[in-house]
Amino acid sequence: MAHEEYLIRDVMSAPVVTIAASAALVDATVLLRGNSIRHLPVLDGQKLVGLLTDRDIQRCAPSRLIPISEDSYNAVFADTTVERVMTRNPETVSSTDTLLTALTRMQLAKCGRFPVVDNGSLVGILTRGDLLDAFERLLSGKGPARPE
Repeated sequence: MAHEEYLIRDVMSAPVVTIAASAALVDATVLLRGNSIRHLPVLDGQKLVGLLTDRDIQRCAPSRLIPISEDSYNAVFADTTVERVMTRNPETVSSTDTLLTALTRMQLAKCGRFPVVDNGSLVGILTRGDLLDAFERLLSGKGPARPE
């Protein structure tokens, strides 16, 4: 199979852990840490409206260099919604796009992930790690897809 035929659906991560735009940042933090992930697609109903990363959460956390009580620090996470911090309308790819297309777009955008959307529905997420795993499998002669 030529590399042009390797598709995102063969290597993307699915199902995807998601969060509602109205959820509190503390809930997002728990999901990210509890699932050992760094990217969290944000939904409004069933529609993808944003993407929240561990870096987004770090950016909004109060500095520990400024005196702040533990309760005040925790209140920032409890009182801030995901919607206020997320990246809105993230770039997406389709599950039928090629891996080469996704890799090229990642390099140009200097990003490490794309939500995968088909017909308006979130069906997966493609990360730089997914691409590296596929590359490793290709180099070892196994093909890009994860073993079932």
